[in-house]
Amino acid sequence: MAKEYQLSIDPRILELLGPNLYTNIYYVLAELIANAYDADAKNVYIISNKDDIRVEDDGHGMSYEAGDIKRYLDVAAVSRKSEAESLTKSGTRRKMGRKGVGKLAALSVSENVDILTVANGEKSGFVLARRPEVGNMLRPIDEASIQFQFVKEHGSAIVMKHPQYRLHKTLAAVRRNLLKIFPLISTDFRIHVIRGNETVVIEDFDRNIMSDLCALVTLGDEFSHLGALVPAQFPNRQKELVVTQMAKESALTMRDKEGVEHEYTLSIKGWLGAYRSTRGRKAEMTDFPDNFISLFANKKLGEFNILPLVGQNKLNEVYVVGQLHIDLFELTELPDMALSNRQGYKSDDPRYERTLDFIRKELLATILNQRELYTDLVNAEKKKIKERFLLENERRFRAEIDTFRNNTSQRAAERLAGFTKNIDTETLKRIISESIGENSPDLGLKKIVDSEKKKILISQTYSDKPFADVVFQMLVYNNVPTEDILYTNCDDEVCRVPEGRKIYDYLREFFVESYSSQKIFVLFITSENTKISWGAITEVGAAWITQIDHKIFNIHPFRPEHPLDDESQWQSTNRETPKTGDLWMLRLNADIFCQKIEAVCDALGYKKKARAQNLTHLGTLVSIRTS
Repeated sequence: MAKEYQLSIDPRILELLGPNLYTNIYYVLAELIANAYDADAKNVYIISNKDDIRVEDDGHGMSYEAGDIKRYLDVAAVSRKSEAESLTKSGTRRKMGRKGVGKLAALSVSENVDILTVANGEKSGFVLARRPEVGNMLRPIDEASIQFQFVKEHGSAIVMKHPQYRLHKTLAAVRRNLLKIFPLISTDFRIHVIRGNETVVIEDFDRNIMSDLCALVTLGDEFSHLGALVPAQFPNRQKELVVTQMAKESALTMRDKEGVEHEYTLSIKGWLGAYRSTRGRKAEMTDFPDNFISLFANKKLGEFNILPLVGQNKLNEVYVVGQLHIDLFELTELPDMALSNRQGYKSDDPRYERTLDFIRKELLATILNQRELYTDLVNAEKKKIKERFLLENERRFRAEIDTFRNNTSQRAAERLAGFTKNIDTETLKRIISESIGENSPDLGLKKIVDSEKKKILISQTYSDKPFADVVFQMLVYNNVPTEDILYTNCDDEVCRVPEGRKIYDYLREFFVESYSSQKIFVLFITSENTKISWGAITEVGAAWITQIDHKIFNIHPFRPEHPLDDESQWQSTNRETPKTGDLWMLRLNADIFCQKIEAVCDALGYKKKARAQNLTHLGTLVSIRTS
């Protein structure tokens, strides 16, 4: 009896859904690779030909007689209803598929797709089309035309004819893109990409990306081995740069598909890393930049990049890359949280919200701190050389001031000796003035000494960093170079104290024990946190002793006190909730804020922006209210 292939879905849905379900060839390939994985394949072959793209695997294949193909053509049937059905036929893998629509992925690439399969020598084949024949019947492929390039006794091939999308021109780029969305590569599951005489085998994801990292955090025992693959550029600090943690687990109460409430354990595993450099990292495709945090469930990609959702647009976030696995996202008894296009999750699902909250508040902050440490270590020697240069200029400056004084006195004395004792004051002034003018070139080094120094110190506690960041960003907006700012908690490494240096030694050497007339200008960020910070109190005392100019940016309800200039008007900002709430300020205080930033620019010679411009920009950084 001839084999018949009938779709159990309205063909109009197929025509609408097929071309629009996926918008990227690599997402399509990921679905087809996932199907091969669910079939217990050990090898997947992606073959790019002139007129088609073929995806072949050595999985179990499908038997017409055993009903496998009928189940395959039941497009919308749920592939797993119970925990027992969540495992593949071998029982060694958890199924990636769930909704049963991934098989339509190929229709996003081609109007007609050949489905070829063999199970224990039994061959079957048909054409999956966007427009099936009458009665939802699919055209069969005769057995003689069912040919495989690598499969023999069991397996399947999906042939996308005259594809609308093409793979990248270089196989290296294809490899990189596939690794980003399907990292589950090992000796037990390999992907072969073939074009003509060229072949690349993808079988080791870990070494491909870990060698480019400078810092890493792993979650869970199965990912801890990755740390050994990160190059130890600074062996003595490697334990700080590569951190191994247990999987992050938290209790979560949810209702299952039947509406019954249970308590589940949300377990987050995986890794988050930071690149050594972004130089040369140009995305081959806009969908897959090198800088991302991906979410996986049951080892299948659920959402490629959540970094825009958890990040704060910090400069060093461009170095972040990671892949996190949360299998609770795909627990069979819970409602499906994947979006219809299988390229993201429902934002209001409590599993998703809890995961993003952890990444935003804990994990991302950890890797960014490690990246800052790496940057400090890399630049430590460069900073030491610059410091030695500055110290040598300072020594020369002191010597030249002494020479200037001696020469000036000597010349004045010699000239005065030729006059009578009744010399008038005006003549004396003229002689001394001429002598100083003759020796003034000796002071030329002062410009060099001053130009190498930091000019503004933002004094703050780490708890007040959000407000200090606003002050920093407003300075930069007003054309203050970042290298002129000393800000110990700054995201920009150039503003921080050199690695291994104590801040108070650093300040004393360059701003107190100096012949230079230039003194650092201090911007104090004060709040209730100031009273319990020894460092902040010390900086206040140092400013008073050295009579350094300063401005106060205060967070209500704290009241600055002596020795700060508490008699002058300070800027006042509010928090929505005590200590950590969102910042906001009244219109008047926003104007005072801008006035103080502009005054600093005037004092140090920077080209400030107009008040209206500053108020507008400030409004993008903090909430400004009328009452």
